[in-house]
Amino acid sequence: MSEPTTTQTGTPVASDAHSLTAGADGATVLHDRYLVEKLAQFNRERIPERIVHAKGGGAFGRFEVTADVSAYTRAAVFQPDAETETLMRFSSVAGEQGSPDTWRDVRGFSVKFYTTEGNYDIVGNNTPVFFIRDAIKFPDFIHSQKRLPGSGLRDADMQWDFWTLSPESAHQVTYLMGDRGLPKSWRQMHGFGSHTYQWINAAGERFWVKYHFRSRQGDRHLDPATAQAVAGADADYYRRDLYEAIERGDAPKWDLHVQVMPYEDAKTYRFNPFDLTKVWPHADHPLIPVGTLTLDRNPQNFFAEIEQAAFSPANTVPGIGISPDKMLMARVFSYPDAQRYRVGTNYNQLPVNAPHAASVHSYSQDGAQRHAFNPPSTPVYAPNSFGGPVADAVRAGEGSWESDGELVRSAATLHAEDDDFGQAGTLYRRVYDAAAKARFLATLTGQGEAITVDAIRERFFQYWTNVDAELGAALRAAVVGEESAA
Repeated sequence: MSEPTTTQTGTPVASDAHSLTAGADGATVLHDRYLVEKLAQFNRERIPERIVHAKGGGAFGRFEVTADVSAYTRAAVFQPDAETETLMRFSSVAGEQGSPDTWRDVRGFSVKFYTTEGNYDIVGNNTPVFFIRDAIKFPDFIHSQKRLPGSGLRDADMQWDFWTLSPESAHQVTYLMGDRGLPKSWRQMHGFGSHTYQWINAAGERFWVKYHFRSRQGDRHLDPATAQAVAGADADYYRRDLYEAIERGDAPKWDLHVQVMPYEDAKTYRFNPFDLTKVWPHADHPLIPVGTLTLDRNPQNFFAEIEQAAFSPANTVPGIGISPDKMLMARVFSYPDAQRYRVGTNYNQLPVNAPHAASVHSYSQDGAQRHAFNPPSTPVYAPNSFGGPVADAVRAGEGSWESDGELVRSAATLHAEDDDFGQAGTLYRRVYDAAAKARFLATLTGQGEAITVDAIRERFFQYWTNVDAELGAALRAAVVGEESAA
């Protein structure tokens, strides 16, 4: 026998099908409390979507350490033979909820490790770099990629106006307009922490690190025509692919590697190692294996476990810290602040965000949706004389770096080989083969044809000429030549 339907406070309801009315054909009455509750709850089923990375999906799994990197970090999650529960979320950047999965875009790649020392989040993308290096430009960048306020349409002039006036974007845009902008699936793409982080070992020695998740399924891509066709046929193509793969037992895996830079080497390295628009060439800092990440469990409730999942680079654990990366330092504020707005003040108390093994001992209290609380005898302030928790700098194992400069608004200090177009040119010339270069030129030709403002188009040609002179000339000929022929 089925259980009776109840209100959210547990009271049985009289009907699932009929509202309370004044006679069979009369007015519906306001005091039908189940009707009011049902409609009011329905009106609030959706929380505000993320400003960026709104469309996505994810799954749960585990991370297993298969190598020994304890010489570089004391973090429990990366010690030999450690196994840690994980949650991963994949996403697009610019598209809204409901947008097609296969639009050309950077893809978000975020991992939450439920470690024995608290939650550790790596919040990255399927590219090792980003469009900008200072977060003060981030709202402007996102606005340029979204929609015009009048028409509500995305606009090539707006996008390329921002990019060509922000030359530091060239490296990331070269990835975006290449094959990396159209992954075949979330399972078949690599992931990167992108930022530089700090690792601290048991002796207190400090190192700089970058994270690389290498897909065992391969790094595969869609051609533009297929991606466009899929966008019209199945807007949830990536989400469906991941869910169905896990359901049939085809658990996707990624091998985690790190690049490690000795602390002192960063001061004289040829590129600024904290510049998010730059990579560390593997010839200088080879990949070091760490372990394997496996996704083997789909969410039981997409909204509760994926949509309400909250990731933040502020979530670090002992033995791991941040770096003087200007984008990273700002994200440490902006991500948890966005979650407090989007999900609620006490978002970390939701099961998907709460730590699994570590206990929470905090003096925070109250706020919307608070449901976990201490006994009334527990003090709510520090310092106190009643046995409340106390800070422990040794156990916290925080990272640090030296800085005693004057407060200024300035670009970071340039290193010997720093410039905005050099690494983008290297990516185009040395990584893209002839077929990839042809696809790249075709994509850029379409982009150039969509620009309607002459001054922006001229900067567009110069932007790509700065990346590679031959590419710039071929692009100009393709766009202007086609125009002339038309």
